[in-house]
Amino acid sequence: MYQDIMIRPCGDQALMVMFEQRISEEIHQRVIRLDVLLRNDPAVWEIVPAYASVLVYYDPLAYTYAEMEKRIRKHLSGDVSVREADGKCVVIPVCYGGEHGPDLAFVAANAGLSESEVIQLHSGREYRIYMLGFLPGFPYLGGMDPRLETPRLPSPRTLIPAGSVGIGGQQTGIYPFPSPGGWRLIGRTPVSLFRSSGPEEKVPIFQAGDRIRFEPISPEEYQSMMRERDGC
Repeated sequence: MYQDIMIRPCGDQALMVMFEQRISEEIHQRVIRLDVLLRNDPAVWEIVPAYASVLVYYDPLAYTYAEMEKRIRKHLSGDVSVREADGKCVVIPVCYGGEHGPDLAFVAANAGLSESEVIQLHSGREYRIYMLGFLPGFPYLGGMDPRLETPRLPSPRTLIPAGSVGIGGQQTGIYPFPSPGGWRLIGRTPVSLFRSSGPEEKVPIFQAGDRIRFEPISPEEYQSMMRERDGC
């Protein structure tokens, strides 16, 4: 099984497992299956899944590169349930348009649709999280309706508010922190994309392999949820 993979060293304590290099849900299920299979391996320090590859950090005192590669190929000869690899579905409320989505009108005009049609299309399906990157907790989502494909801004904004939902090319995503960015902003969520896992540690509320569904909310609901989140 999985004879089409390549495994390459990345320094003395990591290796890269590369599947067929294209973006597809089938290939990404392979990525997440390997992630699941490696999670309980005591020699594995960290796993970084991406679109069509997995970066694996391991203990070089426990295994040589050849031994770790052999272990991974043995993992790949097995299987894991699709349900376990698919992860959970996280519902993200979004206030579309207005001050929260200044590019909604542009996205609609670019697609030849009304703003309400864009909202309906964007919130009408589940998105697979292919990877977290660019910023900690930034989800790169696959499965957007191709009619919503929109070019990025010619010049990135210098500051995008946390929680902004944007479209960049064929993908959509959520900015977890205030940051520069060039994606077209169509809305914003009042939900924090991180939860506390300890006194000083926060972790994302989702991971690669999970799914996201956007749920439209009104400006009033947005403000109410922000007050509740901030304890006001």
